[in-house]
Amino acid sequence: MEQDDLFGSVESIIFSSEDTGFTVARVKQPRITDLTCVVGSMPGIIPGEKIRAKGIWKHHPTYGRQFEVASYEVDYPADVVGIQKYLESGMVKGIGPVYAQRIVQSFGVKTLEVIDKTPYRLLEIEGIGEKRVVKIQDCWGEQKAIRDVIIFLRGHGISPSFAQKIYRKYSDDAIDMVQDNPYRLAREIHGVGFKTADSIAEKLGVPKDAPQRIEAAIEYMLWELSSDGHTCFPKDQLLERVTELLEVDKNLVEDALPKLITDEHIIEDQDQIWIKPLFTAELGIVRELKRLTEQPCSIRDLDIEKAIEWVQEKLYLNLASEQVSGVKKSVSEKMHILTGGPGTGKSTITRAILAILSKITNKVILAAPTGRAAKRMSEITRRKAFTIHSILEVDFQQGGFKRNRNNPLSCDLLIIDEASMIDTQLMYSLLKAVPDNARVILIGDIDQLPSVGPGKVLKDIIESQVLPVTRLTQIFRQARGSKIIRSAHSINKGYFPDLEFEEKSDFAFIEEQEPEQILAKINFLVSKGIPDKYGYDAINEIQVLAPMKKGPIGTENLNHVLQSTLNPSNQPLMRMGRRFHFGDKVMQIRNNYDKKVFNGDVGRVVKIDTVDQEVQVDFEGLTVPYDFSELDELVLAYAVSIHKYQGSECPCVVIPVHTSHFKLLYRNLLYTGITRGKKRVILIGTKKALAIAIKNNEAFLRHTGLMDKLMLSFDLPVCSSN
Repeated sequence: MEQDDLFGSVESIIFSSEDTGFTVARVKQPRITDLTCVVGSMPGIIPGEKIRAKGIWKHHPTYGRQFEVASYEVDYPADVVGIQKYLESGMVKGIGPVYAQRIVQSFGVKTLEVIDKTPYRLLEIEGIGEKRVVKIQDCWGEQKAIRDVIIFLRGHGISPSFAQKIYRKYSDDAIDMVQDNPYRLAREIHGVGFKTADSIAEKLGVPKDAPQRIEAAIEYMLWELSSDGHTCFPKDQLLERVTELLEVDKNLVEDALPKLITDEHIIEDQDQIWIKPLFTAELGIVRELKRLTEQPCSIRDLDIEKAIEWVQEKLYLNLASEQVSGVKKSVSEKMHILTGGPGTGKSTITRAILAILSKITNKVILAAPTGRAAKRMSEITRRKAFTIHSILEVDFQQGGFKRNRNNPLSCDLLIIDEASMIDTQLMYSLLKAVPDNARVILIGDIDQLPSVGPGKVLKDIIESQVLPVTRLTQIFRQARGSKIIRSAHSINKGYFPDLEFEEKSDFAFIEEQEPEQILAKINFLVSKGIPDKYGYDAINEIQVLAPMKKGPIGTENLNHVLQSTLNPSNQPLMRMGRRFHFGDKVMQIRNNYDKKVFNGDVGRVVKIDTVDQEVQVDFEGLTVPYDFSELDELVLAYAVSIHKYQGSECPCVVIPVHTSHFKLLYRNLLYTGITRGKKRVILIGTKKALAIAIKNNEAFLRHTGLMDKLMLSFDLPVCSSN
């Protein structure tokens, strides 16, 4: 089909996908009054830019006539209107809509030339001082320097936001680095995946069977599998996956393994393949646990029976037999694991342990994996609790943590809550920092989902039987009054919960058959129904939790709908395929040690500065700035995945349960979601989906090597590691 040409100025961006680069834009063509709808893969085009495109005209049944782009080029705007739009878009730090208008009014079509060659003339503009001129000059200089990088990468499907990241990583060597080995982008630049790097490599002429392509794919696949929770993966299955990804002969993939093993990029053991850092971490956990269990405890022995009697009288407790057992082991064993579901008394035991051992030592550290879990631990114990990251002290210069074997924590007793959330690498870092003589108590619910990061550390340690464990099973009277807790325990045992409606109950099931009906119901309940009836704040006190990301009732669409209902805006910020409004509820989706925010942290957008290209987010009192190029670290959090929300709690939780989520309908996922609600839980969906989840106790398999390594090290008979 013969292609047409289109030339014009980009007026506005209607939609842009970070994942695919698909963009819907409105373009002003010369001598044509109406704006033209232009669609296609055009990552990162900016209002005001001139676009010259080739493509075909199509008629959309809903949106009418559109120009579908096959290829395109862009250039700086040359007219006053285009220049002003370009500067208003936030491409140059220090210039927003107000200053853009003033500058263009003064310098007209020579505006960009003035900024480029005589920036001191900007001092003629009211409100612009020397500091702002320096900021504009620096940004413009960087923009000029990366212009070639942007043009080069845009031709390979990478948006300007990622081009900025790439330039900042490699500086003036960016193009040479990418041309030399495009696969390093997938490894070194957050947000650039293997497929994008592979696409660049293909355009650069890298053969499909090139060793560097195959080696990069093997490492990429192992890291991708680690994001699904695996620390290792069966060799045969790994070869199949990489072969399918690359569309090459399987023998070529297998032939690439020895070099990666020799270079110590990957490790092979017992027909399992590890990416090296995860193998090192698993070995490290084994070594540190062995060290800690073999060393004496600095806390002196005590009369346990008298201590139990004293603490019950002191705290007005009447401990059940399994609680007494838990306290006894915790105050006598060097390391101890305490596990149990909601309402089984973990908090009571923690307070009892602290009351007893605080009489002997004041060198006690309480910690949890997340800020919210640490805050809840503080409320329960009435003592300051910290995040694990904060007690380990992030080393911003060297990377990693300042606390380690050579600089251990100063404590006689370390109590870690929500230990099921700790992944392999964090557990290794934590154990390395525990002094030889300290007593360690790990508390967690083993039936919840495992950590977001790779591994199932707490479960592997418990199942290896190398440490003493107390399992709490009895639900206490106060907890039995909660239908949330009764329902959670029923589900955990594989029984269908009581779904009969009770007016004063804290647990409810609303039956809706179609995803569209569930979506509408959730939108109504969160925005009006629940706040009106129970007084909860729609954004701060209600959390929607969904099993999946995609689909009508996946987190992405739920967030789009809830953002429009709860926090609409006529001036959204569109960056990196995301839409942000002032006041939005957002979540950090990767650990950022420089900013001191971590995967799963939830905050609120408190400032959007289009002039300085910065968004500020308040994470429970910590205000964190994000450059516009860093916004791929944030997603909307009106709805979040159950996995991301583990360790957190909210007064009211709403969960869609539908067969369209069948891939993730697991018992422990449903159980974890329900136990996130403190005062009210509402399930919306079908009984069939609920039954599927309850029946499916074959939780998503995670391949790890920790349990086998522990059993071998502690001279126990090895079973299976998965």
